[in-house]
Amino acid sequence: MHKTTVSHIGRQQATYAVVTAIFLLFLGGLVKLQVFEHSELAALAENNRIRVVPIEPRRGVVYDRQGRVIVGDRPSYTVSVVPAEERKGKTVAHLAPILGLDTAQILRRIRRNAASPYQPSPIRRDVPFEAIAVLEEQNSEFPGVNYQLDRVREYSVDLRAEAFTGHVGEVSEQEMERNPQADYRMGSTIGKKGVEKQYDDLLRGVEGTAFIEVTALGEVLGEYEGKDRVPPVPGCDLTLSIDNDVQLAAIHALDTQDQRYATMKMQSDSAPIIHRAGAVVAIDPRTGEILAMTSAPGFDPNTFSGMITDSLWQTISTDPAHPLLNRPLAGLYPPGSTFKLVTLGAGLESGVIEENTTFRSCGGGFQFGNRFFKCWEKGGHGVQYSIHAVEMSCDVYFYQLGLKVGVDQMYRYATLCGFGTKTGVDLPNEFSGLMPSVAYYDKRYGKNGWTKALVLNTAIGQGEVLTTPLQLAQFYCGIANWGTVYRPHIVTKITHPNGRIEVPEPQVSFKLPFSHSTLAIMREGLRLVVEGGRGTARRFKNDLYSVCGKTGTAQNPHGNDHSWFVGFAPIENPEIVVCAIVENAGHGSEVAAPVVKKVIETYMKKKLGLLEPQQQPEPIAQNVGQELRP
Repeated sequence: MHKTTVSHIGRQQATYAVVTAIFLLFLGGLVKLQVFEHSELAALAENNRIRVVPIEPRRGVVYDRQGRVIVGDRPSYTVSVVPAEERKGKTVAHLAPILGLDTAQILRRIRRNAASPYQPSPIRRDVPFEAIAVLEEQNSEFPGVNYQLDRVREYSVDLRAEAFTGHVGEVSEQEMERNPQADYRMGSTIGKKGVEKQYDDLLRGVEGTAFIEVTALGEVLGEYEGKDRVPPVPGCDLTLSIDNDVQLAAIHALDTQDQRYATMKMQSDSAPIIHRAGAVVAIDPRTGEILAMTSAPGFDPNTFSGMITDSLWQTISTDPAHPLLNRPLAGLYPPGSTFKLVTLGAGLESGVIEENTTFRSCGGGFQFGNRFFKCWEKGGHGVQYSIHAVEMSCDVYFYQLGLKVGVDQMYRYATLCGFGTKTGVDLPNEFSGLMPSVAYYDKRYGKNGWTKALVLNTAIGQGEVLTTPLQLAQFYCGIANWGTVYRPHIVTKITHPNGRIEVPEPQVSFKLPFSHSTLAIMREGLRLVVEGGRGTARRFKNDLYSVCGKTGTAQNPHGNDHSWFVGFAPIENPEIVVCAIVENAGHGSEVAAPVVKKVIETYMKKKLGLLEPQQQPEPIAQNVGQELRP
């Protein structure tokens, strides 16, 4: 009996010990939670009911040289999903038809934000108000879904300025990986092309932060009053050198050629009408300021302001007309006869010829070895001096001059004139073109695998020579400016949010390798192209102002010849250089020259106060002083 009692008491004591230990364990846990970890847990609890929402800053406004808005923004709604709060099988299925997306697209965007499950993942920008009203009225049907008022980029469509404005878009994972130091987040809007990309750091501004109170189910209660929002810092405004009137003239001139071509096609046969492709660049040779730049066909950059669908991107990127190709900067073409001024300058400067040097008479072509190199004028030009060879654009004269100059000298002078090298314009994705050298020919054809016949093509801007319209315009700026070449640029003023203004100074890029006397001969030849009795662009002559230039008809292995013209005015003190190319259009005098004439005419009439009022682009509404609230 005594043993039983002792055993029972032992069990009771053990039980008490266990219970006491458990109690002390719970008590210790409570003390730890309430005392030692109170601050940390309180913060966690606070964060669980407070949603951090980024506030996009106002992206900088882009103006033309006269203060007219080219690129601005407008309010729009962005719909996002918080990955940790979305309910599988409900949220996405209900949201897809409201936003006009399929569930796969939405899920793909949500998964991109998997590393930050409590960070809103943007699903679609620029959502119509009708869709927002549905989300607001049926909030409980869309767990994890929220919307906020943001800004969407707005471009002036009438100016067709995408060649220099570029466009914005949502940052990609690859871009985030390439720029780990940038303050990007998934869903950030950044510049993708043009000025938008080149000056993105200035235009983008700095995001702010808002704190939104939500329930456990993710229902938004309103802005949290326990924390002050961090206001965004707006981006810098940019003023460009672009003149809207000159830009519109370039667009309308190309449109005229489109209409002319369409009429010809309708009259000649039943083939489908294909609009012309081409480019126009206008530059002030005294500073390098770009006055106009357009590429045709183009695209509406507003398309990329929202979240572009896969199908739309596929349609644009596979368009056979290549609307995404920035022809002024990245279009590579043989320059044709516009390059003859390089050949002439090389011959004069190297002492191979003088102003009055003549060659074998042009009878419509030139026999070299077993090949007959034709002149564009089948009847021939006879014997000419150098300036008249420019005036009539005689191929035979320049064939013979090219042989005398040689490949090495041709390459040397061409590269010193900027060919085969990027201009350094303050726009991204510029191509350098190609100027063939002996090393190039050796690599391509093998040493001793090519003949001097190649230099004949080079001398008239054919063969392997490739240039961009901007590069060619830069060269003619040097001729117009008596040898001094300013770096082409488009931004002339940067206005910071605090009012500070930066004005970048024009920079001399290089000087042409030609003496004043050589340049004078070159300029006289260009004057005769327009004002001479046999000039290839004599229809350009007018009584209002003096102008000179050069036609070019460049052979194209993929179709009809390209049409070139480069001109500047007034001759005495040139203020504008205009370069135009119209693809597959034929003779430069017939197609490209009228385009350049229209642009120069607009500039000169505006300067003289004779420009008739023309329809200006619709102004872009700005909300510069308003803070958009989520």
